[in-house]
Amino acid sequence: MPYHIKTPKTLGTGDLYWKGDNTWTETYSDRKQYSSESEADAQASTTVTRTIGDKTYTYQPNWWKNSTVVSE
Repeated sequence: MPYHIKTPKTLGTGDLYWKGDNTWTETYSDRKQYSSESEADAQASTTVTRTIGDKTYTYQPNWWKNSTVVSE
């Protein structure tokens, strides 16, 4: 059973679908499909680490924080 990742649009209505290569798309057929739920969950739990001055911050961007893994 394939899986994909979606997140709500920040403006307007509807969803965005993870396309891969750091890209989201509105086109359902362009979404990236995963063969296992664990692969999709690993992608959806992406975090970013930034160093500013002498401090390091790790956070999850809102598009990942609000994302959902969906089975088809």
